[in-house]
Amino acid sequence: MTTVILKPDEPVEVAIRRFRRAIERTGLIPELRARTAYEKPTAERKRKKAAAAARLRKQIKRSLPPKKRY
Repeated sequence: MTTVILKPDEPVEVAIRRFRRAIERTGLIPELRARTAYEKPTAERKRKKAAAAARLRKQIKRSLPPKKRY
């Protein structure tokens, strides 16, 4: 469980910001969103395959030399 201890003279808003960052690092929010509704196995495979294709496109785009601007 993620906990944030308030430091002396620390505003609550700053502590909340630290808490949100800590939760993002653990990956809790995406997992909760994924578990809110059932996803069919075929839909899950389709989503993962699309994400893999996007990662591959991004990797190929980064490996190419930059386009000439003239």
